[in-house]
Amino acid sequence: MSLTVSVLYSLAVLSLLICSYFFLGYRNQKKEWKQKVREWYPEEQRKSVISKLGDQFDERESSNKLRNKLQNANLKLLPSEYMGALILGYLVLFVLFYSIFNMPVPVSLLLPLAIVVALNFLLFYFRKNNYETRFNEQLSEICRLLGNAARSGLTINQGIDIVAREVSEPAGGEFKRISNELKLGVSLESALRSVQKRNKSRDFNLFIATLLIQKKTGGNLALTLDTMANTFEDRKVLTQTIKTMTSEQKYISFIVPALPVFLLLVMNNVIDGFIDPLWNGFGIVLLILFLGAILLSFFLIRKITDIKV
Repeated sequence: MSLTVSVLYSLAVLSLLICSYFFLGYRNQKKEWKQKVREWYPEEQRKSVISKLGDQFDERESSNKLRNKLQNANLKLLPSEYMGALILGYLVLFVLFYSIFNMPVPVSLLLPLAIVVALNFLLFYFRKNNYETRFNEQLSEICRLLGNAARSGLTINQGIDIVAREVSEPAGGEFKRISNELKLGVSLESALRSVQKRNKSRDFNLFIATLLIQKKTGGNLALTLDTMANTFEDRKVLTQTIKTMTSEQKYISFIVPALPVFLLLVMNNVIDGFIDPLWNGFGIVLLILFLGAILLSFFLIRKITDIKV
């Protein structure tokens, strides 16, 4: 009797362990299924009114120009997010000028607007080629990968597929697009020309011309790509050296214009009515000359330190 009870008890424990094992396995498999279903059919999340307005703004045709400018500036923002940042910055500056620096209401309304517009212009002015710069910095690595692929006996299309997997953004995303277009039957020249519309730098033009000429005429593609990679690396080192040598002057170009404006606002906060003479008669002329001199000093310093390689 005791032996029978022991056997039944052992079988019950064994059955419990087996059931627990299969139950845990089923739960794990069910979790993987749910994750795949979410990836294939993402659920529509509830959005706030602001998010819906932002989506409507992003879908407009007029937002495409701003979207392209943000991409060229290498800013990972949607047009609605960028406009929201500008509005928030304007409100912060308004509170700052009106509450802290004790500026008149008209000035507190108009001056932050002028500052936001100027910052918007300067942002895209200084970062207009940032996308091209980051892309060109990766060209030496791209040439190395394509050269190694050619040396291994792979075709250009297979080498581009390797580049798409190995290289990071922004070049990685562009080469993924090229790889997908090639798999769909698009010619290599058409795929490269589509990327050239977004990156018109001379380095990328040289890269495209080399690939297309080598594809048509043949030759030692690996040796040509290695030589081009060395050229790109030398140019990148030279550019970085110039950037390091002129970095102090570039910071001065921001400090020199901002310092007198900051001192003027501080003095107006310390002495009531310090800037009142600037709004009457000859003071307006002095204000225009003051602002013109600030802008001129800024652009002169930037122009001197802008050395093309």
